[in-house]
Parts: sequence; C-alpha cells; structure tokens
Amino acid sequence: MSERGALRARLDLLAREVAKFGAVGAVGLLVNIAVFNLLRHTTDLQVVRASVLATFVAILCNYVGFRYWTYRDRDKTGRTRELTLFLLFSAAGAVIENGVLYLATYGFDWNSPVQSNVFKILGIGIATLFRFWSYRTWVFKALPAEPAHAEEAARPAERFLEQRRPPETVEPDPVRN
Repeated sequence: MSERGALRARLDLLAREVAKFGAVGAVGLLVNIAVFNLLRHTTDLQVVRASVLATFVAILCNYVGFRYWTYRDRDKTGRTRELTLFLLFSAAGAVIENGVLYLATYGFDWNSPVQSNVFKILGIGIATLFRFWSYRTWVFKALPAEPAHAEEAARPAERFLEQRRPPETVEPDPVRN
C-alpha cells in the first residue's frame, strides 16, 4: 500500500471512530442534560451538585456505548484496568465540565435555567475533547497491528537470527579440482 493510501486508510478509521464517539456522546449529552434539568427542577439540589450527579449518570451510560460499540474491537484483556482508567479520566472530564458551570454560577452569578444549560453544554464540549483524547490513548487501547505474513509473526526470533547470520562461504571441493 502506498504511503498516501495508508494515510487515507488511517484517516478513514479515525473519521469512523470520531463519528461513533460522537454518537455515543450525543446519547450521553441527552442523558446528562435530561437528568440535570430533572434534578434541578424537581429537587432542592444546588446547580453544580445536580450537574455532578447528571454527569456521572451519563458517564455510566457512555461506558456501555464506548465499550460495546465505539471501541468493541479494542483490547479487552484488562477490564479492571480499563474501567479504572475510564473512571479516572471521566472524573477529570467531570471536573472540567462542572468547573465551567461552577465558574459561571458562582463566579459570574449566571444562574438562570438557560444560563446554567448553556454553561453546562459548554463545559461538556470542552471536556469531550479531553475525554476523546484520553479514552482512545489510554483506556480503549488499540490492538497491535497484524503482520503482513502470519508465519513471520510466528517466528520473530528465527527471523532475527537469519538476518544476523553471516553469508555462508562455499569451500571448493578438493576432489573435483
């Protein structure tokens, strides 16, 4: 495959990954906003507390979508590690997301329902960039690429030794000369 073809294939894979990530994220966004507004209008919770709870409900929803759809072809051997990293990076994203809302609410006193939703969505957008990078880099790691020839992959030590062996010299046959 040419260098240009390989780049095109990688960009196509990335575009599909971004689209799937976005689809799962859109569902998570709807869950997040719905739970946030439900909590905000039916309970006495403060704005940021309602937002944090809504964020974690959406995180749980997103994990299912990411693991079983977006990144279903990725390494599944270390589920405990994967879930731990997912929760760690999700918590960092939650701090980013809710930090924006906190700043708007308590720093600038922008606390109307419309303002709260605008800054909640802005925080989600900023946190999404961080989450996309961290999930694809650290949480849902890609499996190693398959070598072109299966038998080459089966015997890497033999291949290495063959490359290091000096060329055989052929001694003249004394009987024939």
